[in-house]
Amino acid sequence: MTFHLKPVRVGLIGAGRMGSFHAENLAWRVPGAILAAVADPQPGAADALTNKLGVAKAYSDLHALLQDPEIEAVAIAAPARTHAEWVIAAAEAGKHVFCEKPMAVTLEEADRAIAAAKAAGVVLQVGFNRRFDSGFAAAIAAVKAGENGTTQLSRSLTRDPGLHDPSRIPQWTIFLETLIHDFDTLLHFNPGAKPVEVYALADALVRPDFKDKGLLDTSVVTIRFDNGAIATAEANFQAVYGYDVRGEVFGSKGMLQAGHINVNNCVRYHQDGIAIETSRMDSDLLREAYVAEMAEFARCIRSGETPRATGEDARNALVIALACIDSVQQQQPIKLGGR
Repeated sequence: MTFHLKPVRVGLIGAGRMGSFHAENLAWRVPGAILAAVADPQPGAADALTNKLGVAKAYSDLHALLQDPEIEAVAIAAPARTHAEWVIAAAEAGKHVFCEKPMAVTLEEADRAIAAAKAAGVVLQVGFNRRFDSGFAAAIAAVKAGENGTTQLSRSLTRDPGLHDPSRIPQWTIFLETLIHDFDTLLHFNPGAKPVEVYALADALVRPDFKDKGLLDTSVVTIRFDNGAIATAEANFQAVYGYDVRGEVFGSKGMLQAGHINVNNCVRYHQDGIAIETSRMDSDLLREAYVAEMAEFARCIRSGETPRATGEDARNALVIALACIDSVQQQQPIKLGGR
């Protein structure tokens, strides 16, 4: 006999680019979930998105969505520096929480968010989408199963396809919002090990004219773990050839690679050479991963399982991101100690 669980009614907070993408997934592509409402303080933003998707409820007051008794869970895609406050507010309202990365930008915020979710007994999942990409997920599973032996070297990179308006990028975005994905990946490429030292180099190489305004658009980070393994993370805000996300983990038994930039697996051979079509948006390159992470969120709410990308995972990656900021400011490696 097959039992069909009632779909989870999700309210979306934030109707910007990523929020709109999550909304389309929840409305059309995510099994086990229904997009029941959208909230955004920008006049008309929630109405425009709900009208497009055929969703009944639109709010300009985000707290009103949290008080809606028909909403079981929220997906937070508000501006990154407000994430922690909305995680806490949603948990205190008894809603399960999916939060885009970063969950928080200080350790105190992260601890409060985790504690609020635990006190309320709600699911808290963070949007580390790479963990739901088939290639990265397979590599992490192989590492955890011992297939790759003991991790010795690992690497993760994020190269965004274009830096369009540097004036809108908050300070330290490269660590808190971009490389945060890579830090999470590298922690899972070396399970059980703890990072003990971080050294970050960063500069404004894409738009040097914005360096005096705090922009850092290029960075390389070295992480040393307590088992001796060394990891590197790399980011740049303008890869002219497309959105480039890759990872590699080298161990005592072999090597694993994950990630690609291809739109599809068609390779064109012609008189001008060999060519492939490349992805230009994260929502294109990782489309299936975005759907899978939200489907897991809905499933965990109904099953009581712990999602694979937790609040604690977000905190662990944040420790490295904050150490990177300290490293750039002090121009030296940072010992992590008991953070």
